[in-house]
Amino acid sequence: MNLIIPKWPAPNWVHAAVTTRDGGVSCAPYTSLNLGLHVGDDPQAVAINRARLVTALNLPKEPLWLQQVHGCDTVYAEDSKDGCTADAIVATEPGSVCAVLTADCLPILLCDQKNKRVGAVHGGWRGLLNGILESAITALDTPAIDILAWLGPAIGPNAFEVGSEVRNAFLQQSPELSAAFAPSP
Repeated sequence: MNLIIPKWPAPNWVHAAVTTRDGGVSCAPYTSLNLGLHVGDDPQAVAINRARLVTALNLPKEPLWLQQVHGCDTVYAEDSKDGCTADAIVATEPGSVCAVLTADCLPILLCDQKNKRVGAVHGGWRGLLNGILESAITALDTPAIDILAWLGPAIGPNAFEVGSEVRNAFLQQSPELSAAFAPSP
């Protein structure tokens, strides 16, 4: 299993990783470390892949797996059940494991340095536009100055084209975002 370990100044009680596609048992087209049950993969292969993740990271328990819908809802790990609908998860107690699934979307990890809270956000453009980051930060219930964020691997501007309606929706909220959009070649 190949892992990307974030390089960020999080306290030593925060443990984080991002997986790649390598090291699992799923067959094409999900080859190989598919962790999502929602894409049509063999559920038994996904269960084996998830068990490998728990073992590789020495997790205290299985993550709470969300049903992500490109929305702006955040749930608390301690109060939710596997498969609940949300695009961000926050843990307020030690031993809770947060996880989000991404392919092209942006995984965002959050850490409240003072109150020992963490979160994981599925940052698709619809969720970002509609406030998923704000929702997750509100759920951390701490001053923003105490929050660290790590932005994980995601599709880049040379590979992801959006229409003018997406650009205009973002610019309506924040005109300063115009620099984040490049014209098509």
